[in-house]
Amino acid sequence: MTESQGAGAIYDQARSLADDGQIAVVGTVVSGEGVGRKALVTDTLVAGSLGSEALDRQLVEVVASSGGNPVSGVLELDPETRVFIDVFQPRPQLVIFGAVHAAQALDWFARKLGYRVVVVDARRALATRERFPDTDQLITAWPDDAYQQLNILPSTAIAILSHDPKFDEPAIRGALNTPARYIGAVGSRKTARERIERLRESGVPEDQIARIHGPIGLDIGGGSPEEMAISILAEILSVVHGRGGKSLSTIDGAIHGRT
Repeated sequence: MTESQGAGAIYDQARSLADDGQIAVVGTVVSGEGVGRKALVTDTLVAGSLGSEALDRQLVEVVASSGGNPVSGVLELDPETRVFIDVFQPRPQLVIFGAVHAAQALDWFARKLGYRVVVVDARRALATRERFPDTDQLITAWPDDAYQQLNILPSTAIAILSHDPKFDEPAIRGALNTPARYIGAVGSRKTARERIERLRESGVPEDQIARIHGPIGLDIGGGSPEEMAISILAEILSVVHGRGGKSLSTIDGAIHGRT
């Protein structure tokens, strides 16, 4: 295998890892001994090498210390070695608990926006490829078991739509144990208040309870599954971009959001 072929294989592997929901970093020596050497790391060394175990270990430590958000750029790993890191971020992920009608619409719209969508439900009659033919991943399991199969990143959004406390509340508790950027749960205002009270009584801290968006979605007056899906995605985007979800005619400042 030539050097260019080796580099191509490393980049292909990095893209594949990102497609599977992992952050992958390719480091390339740009000055010092071994210019052009490459290493692929996630939380460990995956492929290649920068030329020494010490340099490889430093690169892994840099990625591990980034808090799940490494940034492309040049690093000085020692006084004589500079490394350019190229970060391959996974697509933003939406995990939907509850394979209901609104979930079908939400799955469709979210994939159009570039999300990798996972649908979870323990009910085999609902969690089927006939109902979700194109979703990226379909998991038939209760929430506790499903979370063992999921890779929840800080960019992940979690929408809990099942309307069943036996499923909703374990899904919410599991979500609060992750770094997910957005957690939303369906239900009326009364349902949301009662749910929060049960969580509070069970010892869930207030700062964790504050992460839950419930009732889920923005107030756009929608009632159909498709309108509910748009409402939910609008709230997810407003949270991701740090916006309040207000009409543009009522606000000052830049129109376009920033992730």
